[in-house]
Amino acid sequence: MQATKNITPQTQYFLEKEERYGAHNYHPLPVVLKKGRGVFVWDVDDKRYFDFLAGYSAINQGHCHPRIIETFIEQAQKLTLTSRAFYNNVMGEYEEYITRLFGYDKVLPMNTGVEAVETALKLARRWGYDVKGIQDGKAKIIACENNFHGRTISVISFSSDEGSRRSFGPFTPGFEVIPYNDITALQIALADPDVAGFLVEPIQGEAGVIVPAEGYIAKAAQLCKEAGVLFIADEIQTGLARTGRMLACDYESVKPDILILGKALSGGTMPVSAVLADDEVMNTLRPGDHGSTYGGNPLACKVAMTALQVLTDEKMTENAMLQGEYFRKQLIALNHDLISVVRGKGLFNAIVIDHPEKETAWEICLEMKENGLIAKPTHNDRIRFAPPLVITREQVDECIKIISKSLEKI
Repeated sequence: MQATKNITPQTQYFLEKEERYGAHNYHPLPVVLKKGRGVFVWDVDDKRYFDFLAGYSAINQGHCHPRIIETFIEQAQKLTLTSRAFYNNVMGEYEEYITRLFGYDKVLPMNTGVEAVETALKLARRWGYDVKGIQDGKAKIIACENNFHGRTISVISFSSDEGSRRSFGPFTPGFEVIPYNDITALQIALADPDVAGFLVEPIQGEAGVIVPAEGYIAKAAQLCKEAGVLFIADEIQTGLARTGRMLACDYESVKPDILILGKALSGGTMPVSAVLADDEVMNTLRPGDHGSTYGGNPLACKVAMTALQVLTDEKMTENAMLQGEYFRKQLIALNHDLISVVRGKGLFNAIVIDHPEKETAWEICLEMKENGLIAKPTHNDRIRFAPPLVITREQVDECIKIISKSLEKI
């Protein structure tokens, strides 16, 4: 375990438990949380922090949102799981709700985000064979460099992050990786008649909140349509009001052929994901082709409806837009030497740290933790700032002061 400063005995106790009994597949900030409410979390020593990661956008509605928790408890006391061997009285209601909300014929409910990505890939391949007429076993999916769609074997097969791929091969064939935000590269790749789908994040989150050039998403969708290729949008992080629109694709009025949702779909209470598509795509699946024991369970369905309704009722999309624009302006106004870039949309933001020491972003995050704000670096030199969408202007001002104070300490 790496040495850190100001670790209390209480915190050390829990860190040592995880070090001893847990797999070492994460490198968390050394803070042990026990409670959350709204934009705040508290650690085991009762210190309060602003949460500027929000469960990688799973907690858009804020920690333990009362309406979501009330729905969770109410449904949990009735029925939690039937499996898909039987119908339940909630799933159809949820399917109608979410398909009408996003304008699709059908939804395939799953659990985790990467399960939804895998589902979308299977759908695209099946559509490619049954509808487009690609020769069986020849279908290709185009993805982008520096993507993050999860960590299953198939998904890391088209990752450009060597840390995700090292010693996990052999990899799944059938994927072509092209540069992100490069229309020419996409156009060349789409010339291959065996391409079934183009999988893309409207904003690359794990890469450090990389926002493509204006018009990229719309042009990419248009090119896919012209080439007879499915445009598949991974909106697991960017969707559900995070960027100041319900979907990041909404900025360019793009309706993906396959839409992937997750994370905030449950308001951070449990794994819930969804794949939405119209009948031409979804009806290629038949009984036995795909499934999930927990997918579409009544607890998840009920919670997801409330989680989506809360976003609308409490105008979280509008607040993300308003506070996000203000937050970026304030970051730029700091005019700090360590910040070389400020970027983002809505409350999905990041800064790039300009310093020769690769641990500097991590040190800044440790300093922010000491000052009452938790965030996490990515790719050594980038820090993402993605608080719950309930944050207020006054709270943003307080957080800017914490960030400024922490930068000055480095």
